[in-house]
Amino acid sequence: MYKYIIDGGVPINGTVRASGNKNAALPCIAATILTTETVTLRNVPDIEDVHVMTEILQSIGVGVTHIEPNVWQFDGSTLKTSEISLEMAQKIRASILFAGPLLARTGSVTLPPPGGDVIGRRRLDTHFLAFEGLGARVHTDGAFFLHANKLVGEELFLDEASVTATENAIMAAALAEGNTVIENAASEPHVQDLCHMLNTMGAKIEGIGSNILRISGVAALHGTEFELGADFMEVGSFIGLAAVTRGDLTIERAGSRHLKMTRIAFNRLGIRWETDGDTIHVPARQRLQVEPDLGGMIPKIDDAPWPGFPADLTSIMTVVATQVDGTILIHEKMFESRMFFVDKLIGMGARIVLCDPHRAVVSGPARLSASPLTSPDVRAGMAMVIAALCAEGQSVIRNVYQIERGYEHLTRRLRSLGAQIERVTVSE
Repeated sequence: MYKYIIDGGVPINGTVRASGNKNAALPCIAATILTTETVTLRNVPDIEDVHVMTEILQSIGVGVTHIEPNVWQFDGSTLKTSEISLEMAQKIRASILFAGPLLARTGSVTLPPPGGDVIGRRRLDTHFLAFEGLGARVHTDGAFFLHANKLVGEELFLDEASVTATENAIMAAALAEGNTVIENAASEPHVQDLCHMLNTMGAKIEGIGSNILRISGVAALHGTEFELGADFMEVGSFIGLAAVTRGDLTIERAGSRHLKMTRIAFNRLGIRWETDGDTIHVPARQRLQVEPDLGGMIPKIDDAPWPGFPADLTSIMTVVATQVDGTILIHEKMFESRMFFVDKLIGMGARIVLCDPHRAVVSGPARLSASPLTSPDVRAGMAMVIAALCAEGQSVIRNVYQIERGYEHLTRRLRSLGAQIERVTVSE
């Protein structure tokens, strides 16, 4: 168990390379089950969630080899069981992603309810409605039991644009008999990465990047070597950190094509960056002033399914807004418990009114003071790191396991940029 000790008030400066997309790595790791041939994934972030997913694969017999930093190889030919243990399933919410490929590969899955962040109700209905649409039978009795003599392509309309449900439906449909159309599909960059990876394995997926996917099922998939794209959530986090610490930061391999809506949101806070190919540069001494809507109205930053503003960055933007001159509304529409961490920011001196579980009005700039903090989830945890790095004094953040589930070698990389942060072992 670890904690972070952070001395704030020091600008970060330098160059950092963006990590591979965490939310692409998890479904792509699960998708290696779909073939008996070897799959190699590159640019995989070295984070806790990836380690847990590989442990789950090993627990069901899949061969897993960590070839070199950020490169993993998987051999699905040794798969022994389609039953995932309770202990493994509850370690991570992404364990649900094994349902689709195991069902397609073996015709039968036993999966206990998944674990994960507590940020509100995260329904699983859409996953099972999609599986039933493809011909599976679903039974629940303390765990989820899925059976299918044969998966058959069908027209599916998802009742919500769920990322993981879309990914599960894609993986199941890739080996289904006939054609599948998935409407109201999620289209985030990580969903696109999964589709591109599957196509390199011989799948036939069209409409990638849109909310209508057309999948022609194939009899078998083959091995591949695939490189994941940049983690645009991490990139957004580093942009916010550079701005509020008044630092000068260059982010390499940032996946700039996926930052269009993120740029619009940061612009509303007076934050700009320059783009050179896939490298972005955040200049020092940003203006940090809210840009009102037409007529002088208070603007808002609100999340939405892709290509809307990513829900996972609302926590980051809330902290950034505390350092910006003006008032803005942060509206987190998707998870009813994500905004509750703002009471910790208020304790540090932030001027925030939590209107309800989804909306917070932030007025800045506020002078933040160091405070003892506990990370409730991966994104709020990173938001607390940013708050501590721009606060006066020394803060201590506990439960940093939650942060390290999504951010690769965070303390080492931040120290390379001049941040005063230490990762310290603590007893239970």
